[in-house]
Amino acid sequence: MSPNILEPDISYIGDDDSEFFRTVHGRSLNALNSRYMLPVDQDEVKRSELHHRLLQFVFNGRNYIGPVKEALQFGQRRRVLDLGTGGGFWAISMADDFPRAEVIGIDLAPIQPRTVPPNCTFELCDLDQGSIPYPDSHFDFIHARSMHTGIHDYPRFLQEIGRLLRPGGLFLLVEPDLIPIADGKPATQHPHGTGPRGWFTLWETYRACLKIQGIDVTVPQRLAELLAEAGVFERIVLQDGNIPVGFWPDDPHLLTAGQLQWMDYELFLPALKPLFLSSGIAEAKVNRIIADAQQDLYYPSLSTSAQLHIVYGSKCL
Repeated sequence: MSPNILEPDISYIGDDDSEFFRTVHGRSLNALNSRYMLPVDQDEVKRSELHHRLLQFVFNGRNYIGPVKEALQFGQRRRVLDLGTGGGFWAISMADDFPRAEVIGIDLAPIQPRTVPPNCTFELCDLDQGSIPYPDSHFDFIHARSMHTGIHDYPRFLQEIGRLLRPGGLFLLVEPDLIPIADGKPATQHPHGTGPRGWFTLWETYRACLKIQGIDVTVPQRLAELLAEAGVFERIVLQDGNIPVGFWPDDPHLLTAGQLQWMDYELFLPALKPLFLSSGIAEAKVNRIIADAQQDLYYPSLSTSAQLHIVYGSKCL
């Protein structure tokens, strides 16, 4: 089967899936898209779960914000699509929450559990190439989180979401910002040479490597604008929020979020090594960049945080 062609009723879960993985600089990566350089190994599955738990916490124990329950709870069998499902935790949770809905999670690699609810399936597709292989107006709710770093034409990606949604269908997009925050100010507002330099340098390097690959790193802060420009969405609601990183908050609620984000980043930092090396950075420098960022993560000099951009709305009727 061609990597960018997928029959909607096919799932690779349970099959011999070794052909969908490759080893790059000691980490397991997907084989469908050679430009996507984040790993798809057990550490990444664990990180996917941490990120899912964090967002559940942000959404007050739910898997979504917006009028999703009203749209999925009643009526005919509803269809839900999770783009870039990762470890599949969101899709499984949604299938449990809405047993009458059909939930499909698609990703570059088959790293999802083999045992899932009967109304949940996982399929493979490279979302960065060609059309997403489902009919027009096929889904009632489409969800995507942390996708923009793997999408070279995000406006086209939004058009695909619009094509796949039925009129009035809902979407929820979550994109973390790539500019870190320290003591309430983004890195760009700290005088040069101040702040947690190792932490700032890692994120500067990450953004530079993504730009080399042709990724628009400004997508997260422009989500609402891009959705409006797409011309097919309405009732667009933007909810941004700062997530603490680490154990510095006094508030118990924020402390829990900070702990989850800290554990996410602890796995994320070494996961960047294949991308950095493949971008032409010498290994000694890559090791130093990651080690300096880890030093700032483990022994922070300032209170760091990360910004999440969350947008939901519906397709125009």
